[in-house]
Amino acid sequence: MPPEVQIPLNAVWVVTAAILVFFMQAGFALVESGMVRAKNAVNVIMKNYSDMCVGAIGFWAVGYGLMFGASGGWYGTTKFFLGDATPWEYCLVFFQMMFAATAATIVSGALAERIRFSAYLLGSFLVTALIYPVVGGWAWNEAGWLKKAGFLDFAGSTVVHSVGAWCALAGILALGPRLGRYAKDGTPRDIPGHNLPFVALGGLILWFGWFGFNAGSTTEANPDIGRIALNTHLAGAAAVAATILLRAFTGRPPLLGAIVNGSLGGLVAITAGCAYVSPGAAVLIGAAAALIIPAATAVLDALRIDDAVGAIPVHGCCGVWGTLAVGIFKDGTPSAAQVGVQALGCAATFAVVFPTAYLMYRAIGWTMELRVRTVDEQRGLDFAEHEEVGYPEFQDGLLHGGAGNEAADELTPAGRN
Repeated sequence: MPPEVQIPLNAVWVVTAAILVFFMQAGFALVESGMVRAKNAVNVIMKNYSDMCVGAIGFWAVGYGLMFGASGGWYGTTKFFLGDATPWEYCLVFFQMMFAATAATIVSGALAERIRFSAYLLGSFLVTALIYPVVGGWAWNEAGWLKKAGFLDFAGSTVVHSVGAWCALAGILALGPRLGRYAKDGTPRDIPGHNLPFVALGGLILWFGWFGFNAGSTTEANPDIGRIALNTHLAGAAAVAATILLRAFTGRPPLLGAIVNGSLGGLVAITAGCAYVSPGAAVLIGAAAALIIPAATAVLDALRIDDAVGAIPVHGCCGVWGTLAVGIFKDGTPSAAQVGVQALGCAATFAVVFPTAYLMYRAIGWTMELRVRTVDEQRGLDFAEHEEVGYPEFQDGLLHGGAGNEAADELTPAGRN
């Protein structure tokens, strides 16, 4: 195809794919808000709505330059506050901006129901402007040290999803668990979400947007997008089937939340290898991801790590599995050398992202309150942080009850910084 046709076609495809990834923000908002209690629904949606906006500014101003600027292999030094790019590069900035927003918004659900809105937004800005772009540059900048080492992560199982998950883990450890989440002996107590239809609809929206996420990473309108989209769908579908079978085998009912998170885990896992593996391998990768999630969740509960929506098992653990799976299933030939490079990329990402994010959240806690007050956590963050509620017909007492009992107005031990 002549360049005068191919280049505009590529631009249309990349921008369209970016719009699909943008729509994933709606999916995250619905999944996360549905998985929390009614008194925190507005707060969670506000975080998803707002982190996308502050993240866009941070990525345009600083993040894109760190990720794709002239680099010695570790971080870029040009293209900050980009305003003189080619038309094609503007397409890439827009596309990558949506990936950065995804990495940041993964954190939102994990920290739900106890982090202050202002502290969360500051953290989102820093994740999008600094943490995600540096790791992304390692893998996707042509000069990046991981890319030169042969690391393969086609659409971001590690670069996007694991980065978001390790930032979430750091935030959870800085915040501590929600009130009442664990008994004194460490036994976990379930805190059910308030709206399962939101969770299901959000999961479907995320699945829909994932076709843009993965197939758009070709950055070209070419026939490869067919196999990528097919592999993406098969992995998600296999993960759902495996979740249902696993729960039946262990005598547990097929809970909607488990099914949705299973599908998301499969989609995360195939994101690294969707362009490199066969459809049969995509099924295996997705099914294995569904088995990883409950095991990882049990480990978190044993350690009293309160991930409100399961972001770490889904995006972190399944992201690592999907990245390693590239070395096992790429081109149908397992390669120990490729698995080693993939493992190096996963390890380096965790080694940099987790401690950096932990220090970031602790620093935020030293400059402002990181965790809401005990009385506000009990009342709900919708009213405490935004002075509004999601369901006024049923929460009218909050709106007219005033600020509450100031005697109970104190920080939890985990929230005092």
